[in-house]
Amino acid sequence: MTRPTTEPALGPDRTPDSGADGDANRRQVLYWRLLARLFDPEEQAALESASLAVVEESGLPAALLDPAASVDSIVQRHPELAGEFDGLMTPETASEPDGRDRAAEVRRAALVSKVLLNVFATGSGTVTAGQLAGWQADAGWLERALGCRPGELRGTRPGGTAAGTNPGGRGGTPDLSTLIPWIGPELADIEAGLVKRMRLREVLADPGLAARLTPSMSLIEQLLRDKDNLSGVALANAKALIRRFVDEVAEVLRTQVEKASVGALDRSVPPKRVFRNLDLDRTIWKNLTNWDPEQERLYVDRLYYRHTARKTTPQRLVVVVDQSGSMVDSMVNCTILASIFAGLPRVDVHLVAYDTRAVDLTPWVHDPFETLLRTNLGGGTDGTVAMALAQPKIAEPRNTVVVWISDFYEWNGEQLFEQMAAVHRSGAKFIPVGSVTSAGRASVNPWFRERFKDQGTPVISGHIRKLVHELKNFLG
Repeated sequence: MTRPTTEPALGPDRTPDSGADGDANRRQVLYWRLLARLFDPEEQAALESASLAVVEESGLPAALLDPAASVDSIVQRHPELAGEFDGLMTPETASEPDGRDRAAEVRRAALVSKVLLNVFATGSGTVTAGQLAGWQADAGWLERALGCRPGELRGTRPGGTAAGTNPGGRGGTPDLSTLIPWIGPELADIEAGLVKRMRLREVLADPGLAARLTPSMSLIEQLLRDKDNLSGVALANAKALIRRFVDEVAEVLRTQVEKASVGALDRSVPPKRVFRNLDLDRTIWKNLTNWDPEQERLYVDRLYYRHTARKTTPQRLVVVVDQSGSMVDSMVNCTILASIFAGLPRVDVHLVAYDTRAVDLTPWVHDPFETLLRTNLGGGTDGTVAMALAQPKIAEPRNTVVVWISDFYEWNGEQLFEQMAAVHRSGAKFIPVGSVTSAGRASVNPWFRERFKDQGTPVISGHIRKLVHELKNFLG
């Protein structure tokens, strides 16, 4: 770690100076200790003793400086601190300089340091299920400190701070809310790293430990990769975790599908003449010429009704998913999404997964759990083998949408693009998708990206809502 060029002012006993700038120095001590702990596992004795003096002087428990103490354990012993952790790093209208409570700023700095250290200093070596659960709880406290719900940031990419907010945060406390678009993906990456360091098979073999696991995308990826090596109790616990995660994601996606547009009204179908469809405003407007001013009555010659029928042309949805390791998040989301659309009336859904080989998963498309168990993550990518399965499914191009999910780093790139262009020219709607993860991060082959753009079928990437909107517009 690079040593600071200017250290905080410490007195002869290595405690913060109590002069006019004492509170500023106390905050510096806490933040230098945070940086030292994050980048160097070796304890800095001077910073530790000085930080202890600051924490005790602020009326806070010394356990805040214990890297092994979780925020949960501290709050359990000191419940009055729960309210201080909530919204700790949210922006607030700047106060007048003379009205600043510098002692309170020091107290907040100690709490901020604790949350950040527990979340971002994850050490090395094997991780137990209990340690993972502890980290997830601490990450939840960070999310609460940023004004989010626990679990909201991990694997998501919300918008940044609104214009006009105070970038300095609450009285000297860093306002990390401006970094939310980056913090969310980083939390997801840290969690994924912890999962990879777990002895997952041993944890799954113990029902008690397995029950403490929280389903997440990173955990599901590990389970899918290792499922062929599991048996007995471990396999049953793995399937239960996958099922829980699938059900949770399906509930969210189903809501998004229901909220999306559902296609144009079909005016070729006469409106049903029932009271609930009566267009009262139009009926009055059209009969205004029948108004009798003497009797003050409106005589109605004709009733008008609203059209409610929507176009119900049978549509076919062909989803092709790259199951190589880099596309796991998208594959899980799109497999679940395909099952939701498969449940809609008059939508015929087909699902193909591929790496260097392709497999038709259509028989299981209504059950994403069973579908995912039949995938094999990893390997290279050769989309031409998937195209060989997908092309025969495009029987009526005008009523077919092909969704192709991949990073498009292909062995036979030029050949595959020509096949995709032929699908587009046939009249089928072709939607290339580079990423439909919750984090919205993916590396898409720039060669393919430019050619898709020139073709008029730009790559969709980002939140899965974008793909839901595109599909509902076509299939509605």
